[in-house]
Amino acid sequence: HVYIGRKLESGAGVRNKTQVTGVLGDCLCDIDSIDNFNTYKIFPKIKKLQERDYFRYYKVNLKRPCPFWAEDGHCSIKDCHVEPCPESKIPVGIKAGHPNKYLKVANNTKKLEDCEQANKLGAINSTLSNQSKEAFIDWARYDDSQDHFCELDDERSPAAQYVDLLLNPERYTGYKGSSAWRVWNSIYEENCFKPRSVYRPLNPLAPSRGLCLEKRVFYKLISGLHASINLHLCANYLLEETWGKPSWGPNIKEFKRRFDPVETKGEGPRRLKNLYFLYLIELRALSKVAPYFERSIVDLYTGNVEEDADTKSLLLNIFQDTKSFPILINLKIFSACQEEFRLHFKNISRIMDCVGCDKCRLWGKLQTQGLGTALKILFSEKEIQKLPENSPSKGFQLTRQEIVALLNAFGRLSTSIRELQNFKVLLQHSR
Repeated sequence: HVYIGRKLESGAGVRNKTQVTGVLGDCLCDIDSIDNFNTYKIFPKIKKLQERDYFRYYKVNLKRPCPFWAEDGHCSIKDCHVEPCPESKIPVGIKAGHPNKYLKVANNTKKLEDCEQANKLGAINSTLSNQSKEAFIDWARYDDSQDHFCELDDERSPAAQYVDLLLNPERYTGYKGSSAWRVWNSIYEENCFKPRSVYRPLNPLAPSRGLCLEKRVFYKLISGLHASINLHLCANYLLEETWGKPSWGPNIKEFKRRFDPVETKGEGPRRLKNLYFLYLIELRALSKVAPYFERSIVDLYTGNVEEDADTKSLLLNIFQDTKSFPILINLKIFSACQEEFRLHFKNISRIMDCVGCDKCRLWGKLQTQGLGTALKILFSEKEIQKLPENSPSKGFQLTRQEIVALLNAFGRLSTSIRELQNFKVLLQHSR
């Protein structure tokens, strides 16, 4: 089965009651093996990759209206909004919309000074530099929306802007309450094949009786994403603010509120189990898409020849690691339900435009697009195997936006698992 079949065991005793251990069902992977693989192989490299110019800039439209209800939940916290860069700070090559913007010769623009970092809570810093140039010669020809699992932002829209992800870390902004609840409830209830016997408020992590295989898989993917986002918020929580300077760090009380077996009535370990499931699914997607990037025609272009070569080398090294980890999961589900998965997930990406906090919306859109790209890869295995070495392929393509989202979304999952290890240590010390 593609879903996790066995119950994960909780460590004995009070000290480890939030710890998740055991075997992940039929994939023959145990939690400890995943933790070690992520900690010593994946996490250091994916963190380094996210710091490279190619992957740190993400173009996003944070002003798209919510298509499902009247927006009434915009963040009330100060400066929870986009602070766009002045027009003069935007690199000419990006601002001009050059028709050959994917060619190297079209990206030799003068380096411009970075914008000043915004430090206020919940604010989006739109800093960018000339290093944020798009790549791939054949991207300009790509316009096949049928392959997309997400509602992609129109990069040509005046409202779309580049955001430096390193200057806008995902963390707790105080966005909560009915608005945030409605977003997640809509994601689960309207898009995740809700069984008729389930009533509001929907508990998507409850035992999924009455759901067929593909519906259970979809449930686990979304709840794993939800768990990962919650872990990020717990690990980067606003602990205090003195003299206008916030202090961020891990919040054990918040972590226990969201994941402790007692406080969550047994749901905490299940949520973490789904996080590991999602990690393995995206890990498998990376191993499957490796041939696409291994071709000589693929160039992660920013304009810095030496750094571009190092970036691609690091990415290929990560792909080699993903291939080395044994993930024995039956992926037949990803060859039989493509259209249903695509339509449901595309709807979820549209719900992200209903998030009232700009920083939350930024990371929500990026991570759902990253997961959507992973699903696109898993549904395109045959097309990837037929890719030509030295020419563009009509069967399978990835935009720069999808590539940046894919690797950053997986980086978020890797960070979540790493942060989980940190919380285990903190819980032991807090006894």
